[in-house]
Amino acid sequence: MIPFLDLFAINERYRQEIEHSIQEVLDSGWYLQGEKNKEFCKNFASYCGTKYCLGVANGLDALRLIIRGYGFGAGDEIIVPANTFIATVLAITENGCKPIFVEPDINTYNINPKLVEKSITSKTKAIMAVHLYGQLADVESLSKIAKKYGLKLIEDSAQAHGAILNDKRAGSFGDAAGFSFYPGKNLGALGDAGCITTNDKDLYEKCKALANYGSDYKYHHIYKGINSRLDEIQAAILNVKLKYLEQDNEIRRSISKQYREQVDNSSIILPTVSSEESHVWHIFVVRTNNRDKLAEFLKERGVQTNIHYPIPPHQQKAYCEYEGDSYPITEQIHKQVLSIPISPVLSKQDVQYIISCLNQYKD
Repeated sequence: MIPFLDLFAINERYRQEIEHSIQEVLDSGWYLQGEKNKEFCKNFASYCGTKYCLGVANGLDALRLIIRGYGFGAGDEIIVPANTFIATVLAITENGCKPIFVEPDINTYNINPKLVEKSITSKTKAIMAVHLYGQLADVESLSKIAKKYGLKLIEDSAQAHGAILNDKRAGSFGDAAGFSFYPGKNLGALGDAGCITTNDKDLYEKCKALANYGSDYKYHHIYKGINSRLDEIQAAILNVKLKYLEQDNEIRRSISKQYREQVDNSSIILPTVSSEESHVWHIFVVRTNNRDKLAEFLKERGVQTNIHYPIPPHQQKAYCEYEGDSYPITEQIHKQVLSIPISPVLSKQDVQYIISCLNQYKD
């Protein structure tokens, strides 16, 4: 079986460096908000091209802290893609704000800027740009809209570590960005982890306090905060793996190019890109009218697949208040998408075998 994602093999490449870095944490006797955290945040801010990076517990916390840091709350609206993972929406509703769903572009799967402006009201405070599957949203258009209406542009960069447009990276286009370092991400920890990147010093300082029980210094609490901190061991692991992120992203791009150039099957719709650098291929998603049949076909031939995502947020039980709302493009995508293996440890033979299987499939 070709696994959808072999996390053991991905991390085994760096075992010695990771073990050495973890040992340094153990030997230091300092396990939270220490030197490894400072080092990683400095390195990742430099990598993204921002002034500040704040390590937090996970990607969801990163987004909800940004929204809270800007003071958005009850009655405020935040525009968000209808086609996204539920965490993006949870960050909005956790702060008492209202998500305003906007349909994606069927070709890129990212939010359609042409529909965003129509959704802006007097209550709109921000646009949440999600770089879904690893491809940058149309940040240039979204940035122009945000500036025109005085809105904040927040990036959900959880799937797009290293994606580039005009020499700028994901995490540096908006007013602030949230990243996830969940183990399966292009830059993944060995547990939950996340961060905020921004050039806004005031936001950085506020989020830093909010994430540490609302404290600006020990036992002095200026906000009703939460506990969301990147621990030293995860920071140490991320520091090791950050050195290899560009290399790994290039391997993903190479595999993606082979899929896109060599899969020739009218029953399978391949993803499109605006530019090669703007996509880091966290997930390689194809579409087909009979997803379950294709998934079973590949499974029978030893290829494991996944679905990102089977149910859109507005159709989840958690958001039953949107029951009856219709987002046909989003719903079509969620019925058709199937994710096939792509990772920096996928062998050339496996890639060719997967291509052969996809070309043999008949709907």
